[in-house]
Amino acid sequence: MNPNPNSIHRLIHKIAMVRPVTAFFAVTLHRIDGAAMKISGGKFTVSQLAGWTIIQLTTIGAKTGKKRMIPLIAALDEDKIGLIASSFGRMHNPGWYYNLKANPECFVELKGKTGVYIARETDGAEYEKFWRIGTSVFAGYEKYKVRAAHRRIPVMVLEPKR
Repeated sequence: MNPNPNSIHRLIHKIAMVRPVTAFFAVTLHRIDGAAMKISGGKFTVSQLAGWTIIQLTTIGAKTGKKRMIPLIAALDEDKIGLIASSFGRMHNPGWYYNLKANPECFVELKGKTGVYIARETDGAEYEKFWRIGTSVFAGYEKYKVRAAHRRIPVMVLEPKR
């Protein structure tokens, strides 16, 4: 994770925060990143060009029971992974959030390493901590928070299964 984005990263972040760009990314970025991960054997995503650490999260669908994979920006804190459920500031929480709520055990691929994790929703000081980590990586979360003022953006923490 890059808590101090360089000038190129900041430019990409500003572009990503523009509402029409956000609308485009909301429905396509996970597909683009997923394809890039598949082609590169899990070593590269387009989102990494923005300086973000990307995980490949595999959940079990809350309604379908099927495996669902999605690349997400990771807010890392030692062995914990924070995930900001902003859904690009849209009206609803992302599907992966509901999947983790229904089935907290998940599979994570990060920098070529894989592991089983247990997800839980945060609140209080831990929520604030992971929100700060997330916004240090991508300031756009603050803009998404304004766009999603009708709901509280959840923050999930993944911990390695022991």
